[in-house]
Amino acid sequence: MSEQPDPFEEIVDAETNRDPDLAVIEAGSRTLRAQAGSPQGDLVPARPADPEVDKALRAVEQELAGRWGETKLEPSVARIAALMDVLGEPQHAYPSIHITGTNGKTSTARMIEALLSAFDLRTGRYTSPHIQSITERISLDGAPIEAERFIEVYNEIKPCIEMVDAAQEFRLSFFEVLTGMAYAAFADAPVDVAVVEVGMGGSWDATNVIDGSVAVVTPIDLDHTDRLGTTPAEIAAEKAGVIKEGATVILAQQPVDAAQVMLKKAVEVDATVAREGMEFGVVSREVAVGGQQVTLRGLGGEYEEIFLPLYGAHQAHNAAVALAAVEAFFGIGAEQARTLDMDTIRRAFASVASPGRLEVVRRSPTVVLDAAHNPAGARASADGITESFGFSRLIGVVGASGDKDVRGLLEAFEPIFAEVVVTQNSSHRSMDVDELAAVAVEVFGDERVVVEPRLDDALEAAITLAEEESEFAGAGVLVTGSVITVGEARLLLGRS
Repeated sequence: MSEQPDPFEEIVDAETNRDPDLAVIEAGSRTLRAQAGSPQGDLVPARPADPEVDKALRAVEQELAGRWGETKLEPSVARIAALMDVLGEPQHAYPSIHITGTNGKTSTARMIEALLSAFDLRTGRYTSPHIQSITERISLDGAPIEAERFIEVYNEIKPCIEMVDAAQEFRLSFFEVLTGMAYAAFADAPVDVAVVEVGMGGSWDATNVIDGSVAVVTPIDLDHTDRLGTTPAEIAAEKAGVIKEGATVILAQQPVDAAQVMLKKAVEVDATVAREGMEFGVVSREVAVGGQQVTLRGLGGEYEEIFLPLYGAHQAHNAAVALAAVEAFFGIGAEQARTLDMDTIRRAFASVASPGRLEVVRRSPTVVLDAAHNPAGARASADGITESFGFSRLIGVVGASGDKDVRGLLEAFEPIFAEVVVTQNSSHRSMDVDELAAVAVEVFGDERVVVEPRLDDALEAAITLAEEESEFAGAGVLVTGSVITVGEARLLLGRS
């Protein structure tokens, strides 16, 4: 009887054959090779029920809003380093897993957090941006910190913030203050491990004062090109700044030029690299009710029959990256040749939630929210919708930021949208609805574009268009284009 092929070896062959240049990437790199084969699900918090707490939170939000926003940057870690110094270096009180990349960072962070929690570790997670509440950005034990604690942390470190402001050329930014709050809250908890997502880039990102023993790089694509670079390689050079001396790098599938940059940096700092499609990956996946069933190849072996309650192939790849990151954190692959407990892994993945990422928030007709805001994210979303939902007719609601590749985003959705309702959210960054409509007409044609300046009217128009096919026709609505658009739609549709 002939020997059955190893499914993972077939993946390796396919990955290698897909791009011969991977042989070049292989040269000179030191890679991680295995010698052998608590619940997340946190909901997005609503406004505090206590009027006094809500008033205090709004006061903090107002003070933070008076600082440089997340899109105004002065590339430097000098200010955040000064704040950490005054606070007593809280970011060094716990080990960290640092996550960079273009798409998939938050979902991957949530999966890593769920896995670590399932192994009884106390976790802190710092992600951005938020869907509805600023408190979402700082999580302890899988849930956003309470509004009262958020206010308390801000007030505790406020004197230190003011001290640094007075000493620096520029005041601490909105994101820098939040980063300081997160690191202080994690040290005070205290947490066993912090899972930290960069805000933008890597080398000069405010989060990059931690020494992540594991650096995770999700897929790199073009985004923030005015600040990070116009090619994947240029963007990768900035993001490679999270790779620290002696760390383990978990590298998702990348464009070849981006991978070359990452591996070169890893060699320079004597970091160990594990690459998706080589040392770990997705062995198999199939659509299941409420998500998908996957088999993953980790650094220590194979993990079968994992239910992942998220839609789309991209989430399966995020899961493989998250699993490898947690294995690396526990020393599997380099120091140990074993798998983690299978039942614990299954339980952890089954608990994962990622609000605003192909999230179903209504039925009859089905309304799905997805925070895709660049072409790569939109393509992944479109593929996930097509595979998992099978709508007979899909209506899009799009509200995008003016500093994004809006044409590329719309072009990614054009094949799956029967009609698109263009709108805008409440952010000052939101693209003017008439400008967005002009681009949409060029992509979709005039007869497929509906213009509704108000998001609530846009949602109503889209639902009405979907209902025109009758109750049992299988039409749906996808709300997308911006995290802010998704967050506001979530509120309007009664999710909290």
